[in-house]
Amino acid sequence: MIWIIMIAFMIAGGIANSKLKSKIKKYSKIPTLSGMSGKEIAERMLADNNINDVKVISVPGKLTDHYNPMDKTVNLSPDVYQGRHVSAAAIAAHECGHAVQHATAYQWLQMRSQMVPIVSFSNKMMSTVFIIGLIGGSFIGLGWQNMLMLFIILQAIVTVFTLITLPVEFDASRRALVWLKSSGITSEQELTYANDALKWAASTYVVAALAAVTYLLYYIALRD
Repeated sequence: MIWIIMIAFMIAGGIANSKLKSKIKKYSKIPTLSGMSGKEIAERMLADNNINDVKVISVPGKLTDHYNPMDKTVNLSPDVYQGRHVSAAAIAAHECGHAVQHATAYQWLQMRSQMVPIVSFSNKMMSTVFIIGLIGGSFIGLGWQNMLMLFIILQAIVTVFTLITLPVEFDASRRALVWLKSSGITSEQELTYANDALKWAASTYVVAALAAVTYLLYYIALRD
């Protein structure tokens, strides 16, 4: 049963990612009315929100865009950093939305940031526990129930993280769209396109959260 569930979520995740890439590609062919690059849009949004201690930099890769609260940098992939199209505007503004969250001490972002090292450790431990289970936990004094309980705890941490990520991502997109509209950077039609692209980006997080919850419930059911 679990394999069917895993395959189902893998397919759903694949569809969401494929659709996102398709939307990004489509809207990267539509230039913005302002003609501003992603870098310029990001710097403008930061300035409009009185954020002067965040740098906008370019990082290699595709869809590698992210905000790093540790060194206060908005990291944009080359196509977004240099791009003067709707996709670049949407992504740049979204990542700056995270910077605004950080500057305003947005509670969900703070919680998510605090959980990052714990989740990283949990993911590594889950792989270790899985391997131990394959070779037989009894060799190191761990019974099946104990290993399962440990796995449930680790999966619960990952699940909470994916759920906390949802309001963080949705709020960043909301802030991005509100600013794009108020600043006049995009036209109404371009704003509609930006909203569509960010909607599909959010769907990837929704799938991940649903998968995490489902796996957790399944592991809990195994204890009965």
